[in-house]
Amino acid sequence: MKRFGKIATVLATCMLVASPALAAEKVRWKLAMSWSSTLTPLAAAAPKLADMVSKMSGGNFEIRVEGAEKHKAALGILDMVKGGQYEMGHSASYYWKGKDISSVFFTTVPFGMTSNEQYAWFYYGDGQTLQDKAFEKFDVLSYPGGNTGVQMGGWFKKEIASVDDLKGLKMRIPGVAGEIFAKLGVAVTNIPPGELYTSLDRGTIDALEWVGPGMDIKMGFHKIAPYYYTGWHEPGAEMHYLINKKAFEQLSPEYQAILTTAIKAVTADQTAMNFDANARAWAQIKAEYPDIKIMSFPPAVLKEMKKANDEVMSDYAAKDPLFKEIWENQKAYMADVREWTRMSDYLYIKTVEALQE
Repeated sequence: MKRFGKIATVLATCMLVASPALAAEKVRWKLAMSWSSTLTPLAAAAPKLADMVSKMSGGNFEIRVEGAEKHKAALGILDMVKGGQYEMGHSASYYWKGKDISSVFFTTVPFGMTSNEQYAWFYYGDGQTLQDKAFEKFDVLSYPGGNTGVQMGGWFKKEIASVDDLKGLKMRIPGVAGEIFAKLGVAVTNIPPGELYTSLDRGTIDALEWVGPGMDIKMGFHKIAPYYYTGWHEPGAEMHYLINKKAFEQLSPEYQAILTTAIKAVTADQTAMNFDANARAWAQIKAEYPDIKIMSFPPAVLKEMKKANDEVMSDYAAKDPLFKEIWENQKAYMADVREWTRMSDYLYIKTVEALQE
């Protein structure tokens, strides 16, 4: 945190020296988050962004951050930013797949890209261009806003030994993964973060997927559902900063540069923070929570998930030209970069582990 603050201060000094005119313009914005203000590390990002923008503008561009406990619309961030109630939002695009199914690609899709692959696609492939194309009709701009990395497969009250164990299960899981589970007989729902524990405790749902150990342990899900499954459905879930397009266009070029520069810096910081939180919490689980049963879905179940995923994606591609364009683009990019992921990260870890045997 201290290092991040120093970076913000240095950037602030550079911006003010470069443009003394910034001191004359006062801008006051509001930003709505999909999560409560206490839900760290997710909720830590937007306040850092606001602080960085303030410092870089000499205090003249201020952003007030409000959590879901304030606006009461955790899954309605797109509508609020589009409507101008908030100039910005911090959310995940697959929350509004009902408005545009192609939005799922900009968070994550099952069996898709890792966080490194996805950032490369956003910044050096066609990802940002395709995202701009998808969000144009909403009159909002969208930028990557921090990645959770590979998410865990969820908390269950019972072991999932076969596909039959999924049938009739009530589960909170968003995005395409929810549709995959629905095909396998699960009653799927999407519940705002603040209602997850209560829903699981009261039996409204039997299982849920949230993020990873860094946030899950704090929520207390393990007290009710001790089976914790490894991931398959969200290999690199990206959050997003939404900006009302009209509000952005009314900013001076200097403020536009400040905002987009700060977003990119905080996005990198958020991704690192998520990784650190997950790693620390995973060690805590192993040391302090012997009753949590770490499981992986059986190969037969995963094969059925992959089959259902291919059916869901193909159906959407047949109906929606933009969905098809993005899906084909993302698959082609992943095919280009996946070999390097395997040759670098995957084989490096295998090499080091082999030396420790």
